[in-house]
Amino acid sequence: MPEIFIGIRSRSKFFLTTKDLEVLIKNVFSGFAVTLIIGGCSTLNSDEQLKKLGQEVTTYSEIEAAISIDPGVDSSHDLIVDEILQHSVNLVEVQKIALLNSNELKALVAAALSDMASAEQGGRMSNPRFAFERLSSPNELELTRVLTLGIFDLLTLPKRKSLADAQVNLIQLSMTSAVIKHLTETKVAWVRAVAAEESREYAKKSMSSAAASAELAKRMERVGNFNKLERAREQIYYANSATKHALARHEASMARENLARLLGLNSSQQRNLKLPRRLPELPDTIVGVETLEQAVNQSRIDIRLAKNEVLMLGEAQGLEFLTSFTDVEMSLIDQTKLGGERSTSDGFELEIVLPVFDWGDQKREVMSQRTRSAVFRYQHVAQSAVIELRQSYETYLTSYDVAKHYRDEIVPLQKLISEENLLRYNGMIIGVFELLADSREQISAVLGAIESKRKFWISHVALDASLIGNPMSLASNEIQKKQVSENQGH
Repeated sequence: MPEIFIGIRSRSKFFLTTKDLEVLIKNVFSGFAVTLIIGGCSTLNSDEQLKKLGQEVTTYSEIEAAISIDPGVDSSHDLIVDEILQHSVNLVEVQKIALLNSNELKALVAAALSDMASAEQGGRMSNPRFAFERLSSPNELELTRVLTLGIFDLLTLPKRKSLADAQVNLIQLSMTSAVIKHLTETKVAWVRAVAAEESREYAKKSMSSAAASAELAKRMERVGNFNKLERAREQIYYANSATKHALARHEASMARENLARLLGLNSSQQRNLKLPRRLPELPDTIVGVETLEQAVNQSRIDIRLAKNEVLMLGEAQGLEFLTSFTDVEMSLIDQTKLGGERSTSDGFELEIVLPVFDWGDQKREVMSQRTRSAVFRYQHVAQSAVIELRQSYETYLTSYDVAKHYRDEIVPLQKLISEENLLRYNGMIIGVFELLADSREQISAVLGAIESKRKFWISHVALDASLIGNPMSLASNEIQKKQVSENQGH
């Protein structure tokens, strides 16, 4: 570096004696020690980071988040979880259980804290090296002591400390995003588990109705009132209903197991887990467009992550520019000779890596392109935030309209038809098979309403995630999946 060569020239220019230079170097080493103690020994406080994480999660998720990975508090957490499991678990309580009980979440947080500690380590100064040498001859004993310290470690210490702080901030924000993502997945799993259990109950009713119809058809064929075709039609409907019930039972079981996995429940807690019998009713009011406009700002998690990555890589690029040319180490040497008479000498050694074959241009180019890529990624995230919000909001509106249509139109009309058909049956205008067929239609309408509510609440969770800048793709394809399944059914 230019400063080093100027320093070497200044020794002859100002005619410094060797003793003066050694005193100067010793003063520099004293400054090294003070700098090392003051600026190079900061320690990561895990409790403070967890407290900050809890505050961030509380801000974005609107629940009181207290996160701990201390094994000593597991017993108290178990008591809280067991108390919550005494009754039916709602959408807010399921998030509390995940924060207190999920080992997957705790592993994620512990790994992030480990990465923070590694980043913090990079902001420290390297330890000095001490070497001791003993040389003996028949008439003389020579003892040499050498203390070596990296000059560039000292010169770049402020820059490396800034880089470490930027890395810690980035990891902290990534950890917050990962925790909120886990909570979002937990909420989606809760919605699916409740809807699957409700669908299983109605599938069971549909199968029971089909079984009664099939049995009646068999008896009527036996007495000659039904032919084989009519009996087979009732029988195949019962077979299909039994298949749908088996699939609904399997889906309910898998949804419940997935929820238990995200919550980190043990076998005993899984048995005690109680879910509501049905999903919450549709809200009277929905999220307005003005909420979307307010959500596109610099406080979104995705924008903050991209911005912090740019800042971190900018710090790293500046440090790489300083260290890619050369490296300098300085050593203080103290030598003692014991023989006919005792003599002591001291001095210093300066070791410089000469950039003859490698000027570090490729290292600087790597960091330059990484920073440029991060800048483009930040611009892309900022631009696509609006599009992602519109997509989530469109899915949310569509699912709300469909669910509301089922609630206000389809289900009431089907109920009215069933009531009229029951009157017609009591008046002997229609037979029992027409009444059973109407019951199937009513159950089918209710199952459609359950499915539409499930899609709405999943899209609601997805919209909440998009509003805070942690978008998920689980709900955006719900309508498409339904269309594919219907096409396959036809």
